[in-house]
Amino acid sequence: MTQERKLRWGILGSASIAIRSVIPGIQQSSLNEVTALASRTLDKAEQTATDLGIPKAYGSYEELLADASIDAVYIPLPNHLHYEWTLRAAEAGKHILCEKPIALNAAQAEEMAAAASKAGVHLAEAFMYRHHPRYEQIRDIIASGEIGDVRGIHSTFTFNSSGSDGNVRFRKDWGGGSLYDIGCYSISAARMLLGKEPSAATVIAMFSPQHGEVDMMASGLLEFDDHIGVTFDSGMWAAFRNTLEVLGTEGIIEVPSAYVSPGDERSNFFVTVGDNRREVQVATLNQYAAQADAFARTVLNGETPLYDAEDAVRNMRVLDACLKSAEERQRITL
Repeated sequence: MTQERKLRWGILGSASIAIRSVIPGIQQSSLNEVTALASRTLDKAEQTATDLGIPKAYGSYEELLADASIDAVYIPLPNHLHYEWTLRAAEAGKHILCEKPIALNAAQAEEMAAAASKAGVHLAEAFMYRHHPRYEQIRDIIASGEIGDVRGIHSTFTFNSSGSDGNVRFRKDWGGGSLYDIGCYSISAARMLLGKEPSAATVIAMFSPQHGEVDMMASGLLEFDDHIGVTFDSGMWAAFRNTLEVLGTEGIIEVPSAYVSPGDERSNFFVTVGDNRREVQVATLNQYAAQADAFARTVLNGETPLYDAEDAVRNMRVLDACLKSAEERQRITL
């Protein structure tokens, strides 16, 4: 029996999200393998590669992109570098998984999507949470009418990193701030669950002089058709939360750990209708591995991706409106 071919990955950079979560997820997946890692210095690349059991190390991103044996690259670089290195990876013929937010604005995202299309490569934004099968379960419950008509969604993603030194999230020119970093999750989730795009955004934010004038806290309202409002909090100077609630006319869906999934029973969610509250059991899995396998099925088997590059562009348009609203203190129509 011949072994099924695996997608061969190169990693551009040694960011903590790559080391802690994405690389182990790819390594635990069924259809992928990590074969190379590049950093700005060879010493760092070699040490990280050794620590993670990666065969090859490169002292520059250019060298990794020149490696013909690599099929796909993961880009966990600071936000302002996503645009440049996605374009360069597409030109090199590599499929691309780019960390969120995919770009600094929708115009960049459109160029990135066009470059990937022209090169014939798959480009996806790394929203790992939506590859967990529990979101298909949640969509099915909404579609079934069990909680009635959706009246609203509330999403939170907050944590406190205000005391960290040298945090790239505090660089405004690098795409720092809570909306870029985690507000994008709430936007993505709302669009995914409602299956439509918002028509307006209103956001109030706290721009902190102590943290490079980035938004350390933001609270927003997205307006959707059928008079549905989606409210959300994103914060890097607040207590930790990552929750999602879907409110219907007859019931409520509550996801206590909506984005950072522990991969065990803590990933379960709850449905309340009347006096009945039930816990919905979900699969025990690594959602980063699920993301990698979904990506590989598109590249290796030609499966239609659940979320393509155009979805990333649409998410970026909403994020642009949220940032503009926060900066100008006004409602922005899309």
